[in-house]
Amino acid sequence: MRHERHIATGTETTLPPLVDQFGRQVTYLRLSVTDRCDLRCTYCMAEHMTFLPRQDVLSLEELYRLTRVFIRGGVRKIRLTGGEPLVRKNILQLFSLLAPHLDGGEVDEVTLTTNGTLLSRYAEALFAAGVRRVNVSLDSLDAGRYARITRWGRLGSVLEGIDAALSAGLKVKLNAVAMRGDFESEVDDLIGFAHGRGMDLTLIEEMPLGQTGHDRSQSFLPLDHLRWSLAGRWTLVPIDDRTGGPARYVRVAETGGRLGFITPLSCDFCASCNRVRVSCTGELFTCMGSEGTVELRQALRGEDPEANVGGLIRDALGRKPKGHSFEMSRQAVSGVARHMSVLGG
Repeated sequence: MRHERHIATGTETTLPPLVDQFGRQVTYLRLSVTDRCDLRCTYCMAEHMTFLPRQDVLSLEELYRLTRVFIRGGVRKIRLTGGEPLVRKNILQLFSLLAPHLDGGEVDEVTLTTNGTLLSRYAEALFAAGVRRVNVSLDSLDAGRYARITRWGRLGSVLEGIDAALSAGLKVKLNAVAMRGDFESEVDDLIGFAHGRGMDLTLIEEMPLGQTGHDRSQSFLPLDHLRWSLAGRWTLVPIDDRTGGPARYVRVAETGGRLGFITPLSCDFCASCNRVRVSCTGELFTCMGSEGTVELRQALRGEDPEANVGGLIRDALGRKPKGHSFEMSRQAVSGVARHMSVLGG
């Protein structure tokens, strides 16, 4: 294992930047804090999931120590994900541990992606812990369709969570997975709802992750097709805005709001990838579209954990692929076996 030169900066030390074999610097960590969720969205999970034994999941302190290794290597943005991160017991403790890194300027942002069902309970505490922005998954404003997509979700609880987040001062971005069928007739309502309340909306292509009991080859909707359709009803003005992730944005002239597109399948977004994912068990995924992983848990629980984990991360980045190998059409589906919840949303 290569020994790194530690560079002292204040009370913390930094390491050389985390750079992959193609010269892309990793500045964005998506950290899953649990594989559990209170919904079973058809594009994400099977209806009858078998979740991990709790002893296999990293403790909140271990998750924090792991995150600190990434911060020392130059990660500036941290997104906590799940499953559903807010179902994790005592999750606010992790936000509190990360807050001093925000206050000290070591990281620019700590945020989360949530389904919104518990957001009304946690919104004010999240703001107090330094969170300023949340992503809320919302695929439909029709209560019946929402319940069918999530298998048992209640739309009203999500809308209450969005209200609470906005009232607490959090900036909210809505995420919607685009699918053929009813979604195509509902997307205009989602645009109006989001922009009418000052929220961005990002549309995401469905990704072939895990078996969920749902035929993705029939539901997959390429976003270039949807964007062409939207352009017949809305004036879409390309803009250069970026939020640190893979979305590309347009301004909707009629509403003044931003509309994002995440297109991992119809348009390769890998060339500027600055992200890695870590599961709640400590598995490092350098690419969501690759089966390769690196196990960090044992090193994290051993002697000199931060040095050993840092070495494993750098070795893994040396093998990070140039791009994913997803393929999905009405004729073929090619993806990876693990569910989206394992990858951290």
